Amino acid sequence: MEALAALSGVELIIHAGDIGSPEVLDRLRAIAPVIAVRGNIDKGAWAVELPQTEVLDVGGVTLYVIHDLSQLDLDPAVAELDAVIAGHSHRAKLETRNGVLYLNPGSAGPRRFSLPLSLARLEIADAKVTARIVELHPGGVA
Repeated sequence: MEALAALSGVELIIHAGDIGSPEVLDRLRAIAPVIAVRGNIDKGAWAVELPQTEVLDVGGVTLYVIHDLSQLDLDPAVAELDAVIAGHSHRAKLETRNGVLYLNPGSAGPRRFSLPLSLARLEIADAKVTARIVELHPGGVA
């Protein structure tokens, strides 16, 4: 439940796929509106409704959400994206390349491999985006 507490007060939740079940989305929607894309483990009728990618304009910042970064079929800098959010590896990572923020929030759900549990918080102000990784303790599964 630490992940849910870490999301307290957010205005929007972005899920980069591998959701697992529609109940996870329901729990997240109880906190804030949710934008989600389909991951490779998301199967069934509920998952078919999820898009493969999503483009969001939030506070003058353009965010591109995709599950697997290796399937990115555009140049984010040329497309004038401010950030690309992907989750497939479940390995938390934050870097800037060619002026574009690349973010993998990690995994706040069931532990993947031996990776630490984490999520990320974005802050958007004055049409600029910054992010930070929030590491969760082992008992903090959403």
